[in-house]
Amino acid sequence: MATQFSTQDGKRWKAPFYTVWSGQAISLLGSQLVQFALIWYITEETGSATALAGATMVALLPRVFLSPFIGALVDRWNRKRIMLIADTLIALATLVMALLFTLDVIELWHIYSLLMARAIGGAFHAPAMTASTSLMVPKEHMTRIQGINQTLNGGLNIVSAPLGALLIELLPTQGVLAIDVATAAFAIIPLFFIAIPEPERAPQLEAEKPSVFTEMKEGLDYIMNWRGMLYIAGFATLLNFLLTPASSLMPLLVKDHFGGGAMELGWVNSTFGVGAIVGGIVLGVWGGFKRRIATSILGIGGIGVGSLLMGLTPANILYLALAANLVIGIAQPIANGALGAIMQVAVDPSMQGRVFTLLSSAAMAMMPVGLAIAGPLSDRYGIQTWFILGGAACLVMVLLMMATPAVMNIEGDQRVASVPVEV
Repeated sequence: MATQFSTQDGKRWKAPFYTVWSGQAISLLGSQLVQFALIWYITEETGSATALAGATMVALLPRVFLSPFIGALVDRWNRKRIMLIADTLIALATLVMALLFTLDVIELWHIYSLLMARAIGGAFHAPAMTASTSLMVPKEHMTRIQGINQTLNGGLNIVSAPLGALLIELLPTQGVLAIDVATAAFAIIPLFFIAIPEPERAPQLEAEKPSVFTEMKEGLDYIMNWRGMLYIAGFATLLNFLLTPASSLMPLLVKDHFGGGAMELGWVNSTFGVGAIVGGIVLGVWGGFKRRIATSILGIGGIGVGSLLMGLTPANILYLALAANLVIGIAQPIANGALGAIMQVAVDPSMQGRVFTLLSSAAMAMMPVGLAIAGPLSDRYGIQTWFILGGAACLVMVLLMMATPAVMNIEGDQRVASVPVEV
């Protein structure tokens, strides 16, 4: 029987939420081990920035093109069932990939296919979990939960990168993939026993069954009529265009520019993780400025400073690159956590699946274009250029956001609706 809870009871919501959250955290560790192993495999086998950019691109395309449809489906379908199916299909896809490695018939397109399959599953799972969290957790705790989530991401970066490097030395790639399949069980099993709340849909909407395209349009209209949110989506799109290629090409930066290997890449990723833990703890304890958007802008500025430092670091000073990644790690949870809290508090729960996926799709829309450009140009001119451009863009973006009233006043223009919760 599913565990019942109420977000109005400060004690009763914690046990079920953190049980689900803990299972997801364990599963995320397995996923990051797989990601590290596959990316390093591509780095060693091809040594190509274009191949690495292609790996990131195939993982992005499903979210860019499918997210608007998926958001409407998340708001229409049972969110618990979505998470169960998505987690199971991702585990099955990873199992198939492990078999291909075992048979020694693996090719680059097989890896791309797995990354795409995992991306499709994640495109369903992420908005379902995010939208469910806003109903499982009281609003007054939302910013702190975001801080805890960001701390988790940092902790996973600390553990998964060196652990992934170690496992690559000790196990064949299929062994690392098998670990991900095992950890997926920790995410799937709790969902059978814990109730996931659903927003109560209006009876007339249930009867009329509007089309997916109609619901997509409702989500788009919701955003288009919210000028501050529209501007933030535009800013995020430009930033992702410049920053995503830089981060996806980090393995080659470590290998070719700094002359490092898998362990050095692990340390670079770990320093980001340490920073993310620090930033997440700071956000979780502090809670940010009263105006959450000011907290997010502070984080974006920190990302800009760290990215510039990373791009300007000489090849013989790896420790400076570690410091730069530490700064980026601290800043990212502050930027993302505060903005995520605005979204979860301000957006009508019955619209969150559509709004979150539309915003995510908009933010990622230019990322494949950036990757398509970054791969060949980095092969020719060097990867550091992208870090410099991305860092400078972040700092310019800070000034633009501060000068835009619709952005600075976004929390005074909230789209809050009182929606009953059914469990």
